[in-house]
Amino acid sequence: MPHTNLYRLNGTSDSSHAGLAKSIKMYENLLNYMEGLENDSINLVFDRTFFTEEVYCRLGYKEYKFTEEYNKLLDRLSKMDFDIKYITLYLEDTSLFEKRLNREGKADVKYAKFDVTNSINQQNTYLQMAEEIKVKYPQINVINIATDRDFEEVKKDILDIMS
Repeated sequence: MPHTNLYRLNGTSDSSHAGLAKSIKMYENLLNYMEGLENDSINLVFDRTFFTEEVYCRLGYKEYKFTEEYNKLLDRLSKMDFDIKYITLYLEDTSLFEKRLNREGKADVKYAKFDVTNSINQQNTYLQMAEEIKVKYPQINVINIATDRDFEEVKKDILDIMS
């Protein structure tokens, strides 16, 4: 995507209660950064921000709850002067998770093991959150894209949405 800044965040591996303070600080600073770029015609794409933190907490992968902070962050994001798109990539055919999870180069994550059941649960939670966002924040454009298709078709759909 030309003229677009891609940020792939990984959060913190600290799933203890001390990790909550780290996450809050990190995501508040992220939103401070974004607010500093409002009205500058800069495209920002984020992969795995506080939405992922909320997914992992909802699924019990962390020792703490994040929902209160998540709601504050989401509310703050929704008020920013950006064309905000919340995109969830998912598989309609969840049996494809097994094939995709057998690929090389996966990260080793101790609290969110990469397996079919966890992947389906994560996907369902992201999709549930997308519906919640759609209802509560109509100014955020919620888009769900099935990735079961040919990669080039999916890529074209994403590029069309982003242009």
